[in-house]
Amino acid sequence: MGKRQFPRWSDLKPIIGFKSPFSRSDEVSRAVTISQLRSIAKAKTPRAVFDYTDGAAGEELSYARAYEAYRQLEFHPRVLRDVSKVDTSIKVFGTESALPFIFSPTGFTRMMHYHGEAAVAKVAAEFGIPYTLSTLGTTSIEDLAAAAPNTRRWFQLYLWRDKTTRYELVERAASAGYEAIMLTVDTVVGGMRVRDVNNGLTIPPQLTFKTMADMARYPKWWGNLLTSAPLEFASLKSTGGTVAELMNSVFDPSITMKDVDWLKQNWPGKLIVKGVQHVDDAKMLADAGVDAVVLSNHGGRQLDRSVVPLELLPFVKAAISGTNTQLFIDGGALSGSDVVGGIGLGADAVLIGRAYLYGIMAGGEAGVRRVAQILQGEVEQTMRLMGVTSLTELTPDMVRFRQQVTK
Repeated sequence: MGKRQFPRWSDLKPIIGFKSPFSRSDEVSRAVTISQLRSIAKAKTPRAVFDYTDGAAGEELSYARAYEAYRQLEFHPRVLRDVSKVDTSIKVFGTESALPFIFSPTGFTRMMHYHGEAAVAKVAAEFGIPYTLSTLGTTSIEDLAAAAPNTRRWFQLYLWRDKTTRYELVERAASAGYEAIMLTVDTVVGGMRVRDVNNGLTIPPQLTFKTMADMARYPKWWGNLLTSAPLEFASLKSTGGTVAELMNSVFDPSITMKDVDWLKQNWPGKLIVKGVQHVDDAKMLADAGVDAVVLSNHGGRQLDRSVVPLELLPFVKAAISGTNTQLFIDGGALSGSDVVGGIGLGADAVLIGRAYLYGIMAGGEAGVRRVAQILQGEVEQTMRLMGVTSLTELTPDMVRFRQQVTK
């Protein structure tokens, strides 16, 4: 039997790591999944604001199905391959992007955290990926360019009823050096976002009895909101009301291919069309010569029961094969393995939106950075476990939807 002895402090010190259970100073840096950041964000943010990010339209079936589709992917890895080094880069419009995902446009980012769009754009530059500023952004086209001069900046465009305004936005984006315009085409009217209605969310948030009571639960969030620059939409002068009311009063429901053709003629950069949900529409846009299409149902926030972009992906890939149009996918991806799965099914890049909003709500710029770190690590790990050193080595037989086993 071994001889017993009284433990010495020098032996115990390396294995004792007590931390205060009440300390949250490093909870963001200790998060290892996007789901954990979501939980931190929920605890730190007023319900109406969190639900604006977390929710979707109607019964929220579109988003639930998009999320579930990634859960149904099955990987078929290769073995006995040297994966000591992996290359996570992709080509976007002929230029290298360090990671296979793009930060997608999200409105009202400074409502989530006062660091706002500039923080997201700076992280995008740090990780070598593009960032897309929304028309409904709370930072102007010019201010973002000044704050993040080294970022590959894209501008997401809603076509307004007021044609003068739409022309001005295009001219401003060109003058500020934006690489691409991402035209969103699935918002002819606003979707019914039940959570927002039930929560009484208005833009900007109004100080009512309910919100005053909410301050007691989230004093830091309210303090940041009230002591930073006023929350306004840098490209939208008419504000007030719900998101759907703003969309219905401002955005043009008569948008057609003529508007796409006008942009092709008047925009000097790359043209991306987001919100495509049908093979024939993707083919029509590719034939028209747009630089990229984004398969997207607006994160499930517009038409409930709309098609699942991931399930549509292989069919659109086949339809536009041979054209110069790149194919991006948006909606439901919350992990690096999701991103790799989307690339394996034929996407040239995967758009990430909700994930970085969870990050910014959880910890501002540091939270967004943690999201990028998590996704980067998961992409690298998934590639190694699949036996590929480059995303171009992924073949159709390596990623597929699970087949239901029948007797």
